[in-house]
Amino acid sequence: MAGTVQAVSRSAAHSMTKGNRPVIRLVEGSGVEGDAHAGATVKHRSRVARDPEQPNLRQVHLIHAELHEELRTRGLVVAAGQMGENITTQGVDLLALPARTRLRLGTEAVVEITGLRNPCAQLNGIQPGLMAAVLDRDEVGNLIRKAGVMAVVIAGGQCGRAMW
Repeated sequence: MAGTVQAVSRSAAHSMTKGNRPVIRLVEGSGVEGDAHAGATVKHRSRVARDPEQPNLRQVHLIHAELHEELRTRGLVVAAGQMGENITTQGVDLLALPARTRLRLGTEAVVEITGLRNPCAQLNGIQPGLMAAVLDRDEVGNLIRKAGVMAVVIAGGQCGRAMW
């Protein structure tokens, strides 16, 4: 599968926006080194409140740059990392990848898709209407989530712009 990494981002704080970096380091079984969501057990606040011992299936958040382009056509300008993603890809239909799909990022790192990201109301804090813009319905009314995918790190290594 051909594709590129357009941006990599991380934040040590539990904030929606993650700052872009030249390179991030993926750590096996943990996530992005230095990111608030890294760890073997869940780090997302709402999930910690329910059960802090559950496994962290959301170590890495990937979004496709094509979503940013789609949002621009709707008048919403969103930069890489602004919606909380660690890795912004281009040329890969992330939303079509089934759970357990493995992606090699760079020469060493491998992540395994655990599922679609459930967008939350915090997106509206970035721009009003953003949450609604990343949700859609198919022809029979089923909900379509477009805010990227979540993954776990299977093999660690560096990941940076233009690496795939």
